[in-house]
Amino acid sequence: MNKKEKFSFLKGKGASVGIVLCFVAVIAMVGTVTFRNYKKNMNEQIAKVQQETEKLTKENDAAANSKDVLPMEGEEDATPSQTDHADRQEQEGASSTDGTEAENGQQQGQETDETAAQGSSGAWFTEASILEWPASGATLIGYSMDQTVYFPTLEEYKYNPAMIIGGEVGESIKASATGTVSSIEETAQTGTTVTLDMGNGYAAVYGQLKDLSVSEGDTVATGEPIGLLNEPTKYYSVEGPNLYFKVMKDGEPVDPMKFME
Repeated sequence: MNKKEKFSFLKGKGASVGIVLCFVAVIAMVGTVTFRNYKKNMNEQIAKVQQETEKLTKENDAAANSKDVLPMEGEEDATPSQTDHADRQEQEGASSTDGTEAENGQQQGQETDETAAQGSSGAWFTEASILEWPASGATLIGYSMDQTVYFPTLEEYKYNPAMIIGGEVGESIKASATGTVSSIEETAQTGTTVTLDMGNGYAAVYGQLKDLSVSEGDTVATGEPIGLLNEPTKYYSVEGPNLYFKVMKDGEPVDPMKFME
């Protein structure tokens, strides 16, 4: 190889090396720039994450502080157990009130029924009660609702829902049992007639009276005068002076002798 050729070869080789070095330098520069950009981006992302983390931490701390703040005096929240206990007490109180009201209602109902049964006089006549004999004489025509009996004045047989008791005109007729005067009426058959409500559905009827000692609504005790015995009506003229005496239970006649001693 002559010098010229050797110089040309070295020259070509040096150019190649220079090119390679330039390429390496370019790659190094590109790598450096890329690494710087990457590092910058990473730092920005890390800073952003740190900011978000600090923000969340502050919010959590604020929420925790708000829960830890004690309520003002008089505004304490009831614990679940206290609330449940209060609810149970309220329900028990309501149940107790309802039970008391129902009990009072039943007692009032019973008292009302008893008052109605006793009548306005407070009398309470029962099957075991005793009637005093209301006039001075004996029985002229007895009570009879299962068979007919003879009426001398009418000259006929018929049922008798009352007792016809002899007496003297002008004698005092007294209450056979305590009662309240529920009615005073005038009828053709029994003349002036007084009805006493004796309570419990019982009533006593006194007929053929005059000069009454009572008025409607009066309370008459056993043995107190109701009025005087009058002359007999035309339906009992043959029988002579007599008291028409009838006892009723719930509006139906019953035998007065069941209650006489």
